[in-house]
Amino acid sequence: MHTLLFFFTFLNWLNTPVIIRNESALPVYKVGDNETWAAKNFNDKDWSAIRDNTASQIFWSRTHLDLHQVENGLLPLGLQIEAFGAFEVYWDGVFIGRNGQIPMKGKPEIPGTERSYYSIPDSLIKPGIHVVAMRSSQSLLPDVQRSIAFKIDRYTNLLTRPLITMAYMNLMAGAFLIAAIYYFFLYLNSKRRQSDILIFGTICLLFFTLLIMEYLKFHVTIPYPEFFTRLEVIGWLTFVNALLVPLYFIIQFNFKKGLWLMLILLLTLLLMYGSNYHHYDLTARLYSLAMFVTAFIVVLNGIVQREKGGLIVLAGLLISALVNRFLVYDYGLFISFTIIVLCMLYLHSIRASVIEAEHQNALLLSSRLQLELLKKNIQPHFIRNTLTSMMDWVEESPKEGARFIQVLAAEFDIMNEISAQTLIPLSKELELCRQHLSVMGFRKEINYIWEQADIDETQLIPPAVIHTLLENGITHSAPLPENTIKFILYYSVSKDAYQYIFETVAKNRRVMTGRAGGNGFKYIQARLTESYGDKWAFTSGATETGWKSTIQISIK
Repeated sequence: MHTLLFFFTFLNWLNTPVIIRNESALPVYKVGDNETWAAKNFNDKDWSAIRDNTASQIFWSRTHLDLHQVENGLLPLGLQIEAFGAFEVYWDGVFIGRNGQIPMKGKPEIPGTERSYYSIPDSLIKPGIHVVAMRSSQSLLPDVQRSIAFKIDRYTNLLTRPLITMAYMNLMAGAFLIAAIYYFFLYLNSKRRQSDILIFGTICLLFFTLLIMEYLKFHVTIPYPEFFTRLEVIGWLTFVNALLVPLYFIIQFNFKKGLWLMLILLLTLLLMYGSNYHHYDLTARLYSLAMFVTAFIVVLNGIVQREKGGLIVLAGLLISALVNRFLVYDYGLFISFTIIVLCMLYLHSIRASVIEAEHQNALLLSSRLQLELLKKNIQPHFIRNTLTSMMDWVEESPKEGARFIQVLAAEFDIMNEISAQTLIPLSKELELCRQHLSVMGFRKEINYIWEQADIDETQLIPPAVIHTLLENGITHSAPLPENTIKFILYYSVSKDAYQYIFETVAKNRRVMTGRAGGNGFKYIQARLTESYGDKWAFTSGATETGWKSTIQISIK
């Protein structure tokens, strides 16, 4: 709704009645100070069309404006002047106002603002030629040759139209500020710390600042010497946005040569800045053009790669380019950029839906892995064999049978404790393995030996990963002549990764068909993916002394 109101206000501004025929009339100048130069009928044919460097001297300018018949509804008329310096304004020889203070009696110049407004007396408004004479000084920027621009309209319109425009721009700026704060909080409270969220929040903040700087002249009084400082800030804000917008699209559309494209864009923007130094409006337009061209390249490549949202974003960029081309630059820039931000929000919504789907899949995977972990110890085959062995031990040696029951209960307690967790301390995993070896020692009456070297038991690990390797070693290995099977766990860490090496010292059984890709290995791989994404490696294979498995987890 606000956008529509702004659009209609803008159309109303375009349809403002033409009051003077020659708004582009050029002033003529003369250095010196003579009050008679303000008169309407003064002959200024020998005055210069170029002001030159007037240093701290007083100079006059005279501009002839051709006025139409003015309707009573437009009265009182106002005169808007855009000029540098401090000056007094005369309409047909009648003083109508001043901007700043011209140097006088040894007092320095008090600079005026770049834009000022004056009310024209109704008695001086008649169709025909009128003269605007200005008694001026420009001692603070004497070398700047900036022309004088005039606009005549209803006085209240001249005063209120900038306020109306500023009100809508403030609404837009507020929306960008809220978006920036939201996405910064989203980035800070996100576990993944996604770079595209940070970039988008930064873009919103920069654009909020750009809007404020563009319309700062309506908020505070800016003396004309500070006029270019504001433009310089606006230029650098546009420069940074021209870099960040394509970078956001590069991330979203997985552009493979993004680094090179960004380097070319940076060099292009720096070249534009250097070759058009102090041409502020031109450089801002060129920055925007470079941004559009780079974004088009990235989006078109995304369409070729069949990335989601490519066509919608391409349509948005085309609309933005048309808006920026046919509307007044001050409005076109912000409207077109708003369209681009909407496209970026659309891409973010797509990314958010993908992340949500991945999260739901992760939850399903976690639940499935939890069930798998519980099934490993409550499967009927395991329970039947364990209970059968337990009955034999209770009958033959009640004391040992009681100990058998205790270690089985301890294993079940640990399994129940860790089943719902994603990561557990390595100390808990090792305790589970020792309890399981005690249980299997009672069942199979094999001397299972557990050894470990350089183990950091505070390290976190997915539950039952080492336990699964231990089960595979028990299931697929035959004891040595001494009726022993030895299991050794090594741990090592480097600056890039840490790894677990689990070695089974025993005879390998002949039937090994399911060993390389059985359910146990699938469980391990699923658990590693759940906790570490793709930052892991798992290898397993036979050795001369038995079997060796290695889990490597990247630190970076």
